[in-house]
Amino acid sequence: MNQPIYLIGARGCGKTTTGEALARALAYGFADTDRWLREHTQMTVAEVVEKEGWPGFRARESEALQAVTAPATVVATGGGMVLRDENREFMRAHGVVIYLNVPVEVLAQRLEAFPEAGQRPTLTGKPVTEEIADVLAVRDALYRECAHHVIDAADAPAVIVSRIIDALQVAHAS
Repeated sequence: MNQPIYLIGARGCGKTTTGEALARALAYGFADTDRWLREHTQMTVAEVVEKEGWPGFRARESEALQAVTAPATVVATGGGMVLRDENREFMRAHGVVIYLNVPVEVLAQRLEAFPEAGQRPTLTGKPVTEEIADVLAVRDALYRECAHHVIDAADAPAVIVSRIIDALQVAHAS
């Protein structure tokens, strides 16, 4: 298998951390759409949103997705990447999509332990747990619709990587 692997899921689910570990395990390249966006705009996500609004940010996010897509690359996407139909279609058509599924409580713990306010603007202005629950209520169905595989990602990165590799091997063998 040489296709790109796209990691999707809510912010804090471990897309970047798991993605880097998965890329090492598979000897793949690694790309992060948020990182690409920061490097190419010289702005944080929060600054892009402030300057261009959410629609402008989402357009730039789509541009980042297409720019980083390459064979044998693990791509960590932004949590809202699935909000645009064209992004879901693009990922499914060009690679394997893995939804890193994490319970709301675990996401809240992770985000509270490692806040990145400058990078990740609040979507609702609500407390973290409430916001995550609200966002997942909308996005979970989109993540599942887009994903080829749904992986329980509440554990350590090494465990998650093992689950992903197992899912990829089973799918490849079928």
